[in-house]
Amino acid sequence: MTRLEITAGSSALLVMDCQVNIMSSLAASERGKVLGNLTRAIGAARKAGVTVIYVIVQFREGYPEVSARNPLFAGIRQAGRLKESDPDSRICDEIRPQPGEVVVTKKRISAFAGSDLEVVLRSKDMDTLVLAGVSSLGVIESTARAAFDMDFRLIVLADCCSDRDTEANHIAMTRVLPRITTVCSADEFVAAVSK
Repeated sequence: MTRLEITAGSSALLVMDCQVNIMSSLAASERGKVLGNLTRAIGAARKAGVTVIYVIVQFREGYPEVSARNPLFAGIRQAGRLKESDPDSRICDEIRPQPGEVVVTKKRISAFAGSDLEVVLRSKDMDTLVLAGVSSLGVIESTARAAFDMDFRLIVLADCCSDRDTEANHIAMTRVLPRITTVCSADEFVAAVSK
């Protein structure tokens, strides 16, 4: 087991891209596993006083933020997905934010791209980020790299993350992310914040 030291007052749990239409890309059993683990981690974080911040990706009507030069987001625009007005772009009901919890809206893959996340974290004097969400090769890895370059201490909750490509998820959690983060389980996180 990984030994975690977490200072509640300077740590934030980032729950990223856990939106209905994104989570629906996972197999039902995987979706249930991730949401179950997230529910436990979020509950423990709240109880311990760890800040919980939700990060979502959404676009205005007409997608003025999406460039035709960006094939991923141009495809989202073409499919009409992730609009602010789309009820399926909301955070999954199982892990919905409580009143007063911050929801940050981003415009690209990283949680920092096109959002005010860094301002929120700096204003709260956060130095440790605990990352969770979908997808591992998308928002998790991109956010981890950006946060690493900003000198945040990083923890990734492996069983609170997933990807449509299970092999890619495994590689991210076992080979890529351990180079710049501490990768652990929801149970290890819960034990660390419950001390």
